[in-house]
Amino acid sequence: MMGLNTEQKELFSYSVDLDKRLPPEHPLRKIKSIIDFTFVRDEVKDFYGYNGNESIDPVVIMKLMFLLFYDNIPSERELMRTICYRMDYMWFLGYGLDDEVPNHSVLSKARSRWGVDVFETLFVRIVAQCKMAGLIEGKKIHMDGSLVDADASNNAVMKGCPELVDQLREQLGCEMDKLDEPKEDRPNKYYERKNKGLINKTDPDATMVSKRGTGSHARYKTHRAVDDASGIITATETTSGDVEENSKLIDLVDQHESNVGITVDTVVADRQYGTAENYRSCQERGIQSHMGDMLAAQERKGRREGIFGCEDFKYDAQSDTFTCPAGQTLTRRKHKKTRKAYEYACPAKICRECSIRSRCTRAKGGMARTVKRHYKHDAVQAGRAQARSDEAIKDHIKRKWLMEGSFADAANNHGFKRARWRQLWRQRIQDYMIASVQNVRILIREMDRKPKAVAVKQCESVYALLLVLMSWSGVHMKVARAYNRNISFIL
Repeated sequence: MMGLNTEQKELFSYSVDLDKRLPPEHPLRKIKSIIDFTFVRDEVKDFYGYNGNESIDPVVIMKLMFLLFYDNIPSERELMRTICYRMDYMWFLGYGLDDEVPNHSVLSKARSRWGVDVFETLFVRIVAQCKMAGLIEGKKIHMDGSLVDADASNNAVMKGCPELVDQLREQLGCEMDKLDEPKEDRPNKYYERKNKGLINKTDPDATMVSKRGTGSHARYKTHRAVDDASGIITATETTSGDVEENSKLIDLVDQHESNVGITVDTVVADRQYGTAENYRSCQERGIQSHMGDMLAAQERKGRREGIFGCEDFKYDAQSDTFTCPAGQTLTRRKHKKTRKAYEYACPAKICRECSIRSRCTRAKGGMARTVKRHYKHDAVQAGRAQARSDEAIKDHIKRKWLMEGSFADAANNHGFKRARWRQLWRQRIQDYMIASVQNVRILIREMDRKPKAVAVKQCESVYALLLVLMSWSGVHMKVARAYNRNISFIL
């Protein structure tokens, strides 16, 4: 007989134990058991007074921020609406079914009150926990950067006057100091103006950056360092979109060593990082530079155009001169401080009258061909040699799925490619939270694998022992079949 459910209001209320309702294998149960969010109370206690209305527990606020990025919920309003329908969310937050859900404005107010440092602390603590779990080796790291679309329209772009903007911002800072406003709403240390020609009125911190296939848009850039062992993100830095990736190599190395406590031995990166400055810096710190060679790419471009490369000019260390393919001597002319290189050239008259000038330079106006020798040239060449080693080639192959995979996971699962909020300091919060969520997921995944690995090793030990004890009886096949059944059951 088909049943019919009749809806009616309960005459008696009874308690529901959410802990019993949540399956043991639920990811939020694992997260709650291994991640301690209570540290945030000590971090933010100075931001609250000792009288007045009680605030929402900072632990709850941090967990709400975690859920926002963990499940890539589109907005904070949507998050608060979703909590009412999700028993796992209620349990994770420590709420009961009848508890009132906070207003969505709680999160924005907390961000303005707390600033960036609290979320950076969460990221650093999770990195330390991953290290304790044995997921970080720390010696070899992969680096890359990725653009993030700002929450700003191209219709809000206007030409700017940098001098006037700096002057007005300084005046505004003086006036804001007189008001009792949150520090994060004032011009602060996280602000760095990069828009020199164009300013987006909606988000001045973002810069207009052109990207292949998508055109010009206001963007930020996230720079990351990922450990070679398990893909744990050990360092992250957020800048405006026009900051070059190669300029952040040493900063990421320093941040990695500070967070992990291990000295870097090898850096793996793409060609954008293969500059003379980075090769020089890596050699000075004893770091293997497994990076693509940007200098070689520039030389190849010249050879394709039929121009002699720098390697065609022979250097004499004793006289500190170069000899060109035509046999003329190039002497040191000047020192380029910005590029940290010495420039060599022969007299312009000799160069103009040379029979093979067309293969040496295409400079107009009769200018002479110049050759640069980098400051600490031997260190630069040593770094370039490391970049071409067999070990570097293997690391470049691994980088394609490890480093690029980290950004792809962030973009596909955690809303990495578009800024949720405006201003650079808020974008830093977003990047710290996404990196923290990704690290937690890796931590849970590896912890789930460990019991299986231990069980497999135990089966292998038992199998080896049985083979020794029963080698005389000729029952190897039975033991092997039993071993295979055990392994299949475990996996």
